[in-house]
Amino acid sequence: MTKTPLILGLALLAATRPVAAQSETIASTPSTQNRPMTQPSKPIHAGYANVNGLRMYYELHGTTGVPLVLIHGGGSTITTSWGRVLPLLARTHRVIAVEMQAHGHTRDIDRPFTFTQDADDIATLLDTLHVAQADIMGFSNGGTTALQVGIRHPSKVRRLIIASSNYRRDGMIDGFWEGMQKGTFADMPQIFKDELRKIDPSEAAAHALFDRDSKRMLAFTDIPDQEIRSIQAPALVLDGDRDVVTVEHAVALSRLLPHGRLSILPGEHGEYFGEISHPVNDRVLRGFVDLVDEFLAAER
Repeated sequence: MTKTPLILGLALLAATRPVAAQSETIASTPSTQNRPMTQPSKPIHAGYANVNGLRMYYELHGTTGVPLVLIHGGGSTITTSWGRVLPLLARTHRVIAVEMQAHGHTRDIDRPFTFTQDADDIATLLDTLHVAQADIMGFSNGGTTALQVGIRHPSKVRRLIIASSNYRRDGMIDGFWEGMQKGTFADMPQIFKDELRKIDPSEAAAHALFDRDSKRMLAFTDIPDQEIRSIQAPALVLDGDRDVVTVEHAVALSRLLPHGRLSILPGEHGEYFGEISHPVNDRVLRGFVDLVDEFLAAER
């Protein structure tokens, strides 16, 4: 019971064509939208944008379809949350994959570290890239951020996908908050540490991220029901049948959203789409992407 809550705490802790306006380019490669899914997706552009005082890292993948913003989980990066499924998504979507404040390539700055601030950063990034409206998919902590984008910036959102995310503290399995309270840096999954060190080899960066995400999770307060009800975008709520966000909570969230849909998938936290801490096969990735594509292509 101890290990699973802590993994979530870390994995909480788990339009127009995008244009890299006012951003600093660090990479540019040919489109790889037809690349086999067993190979990593290389961005057609990767760089930094000045966003609300933050130097925010983002990547663009794919050249066709409606823009799709991917928001990773806590303690994670683009690669740890989305690396396996990104090649498939990039075949039919113009993916905008981001790394939020203090995560991955995006350095921390001295300002509030909140889900509402993250949501404002996403909205400002879309303005910077001249994207009037996008689909938003967030996993774990990223799903909580996606909800806040829907609440605070409704005109920016065409459709929402909320994967393994909570909007109330009582949505977590028994023992989760006690496990978070006792958690230490040693409990952070090694694969997360390894990916972070590829970006910044200093031990201090990983420790700082753990501290930031842990404190934010422990201070989490419920999102009021009326704010969830204010989200008018069609929304798909996803959850694993052995997730740390309870199935009952996912059902409640889907019913509270005015245009909510629900899918419960086999697996643990992020396992159903190939999050890096789980071994998965290609059929799982294909099934997940088919589900996402069908929802995003559906009539309202």
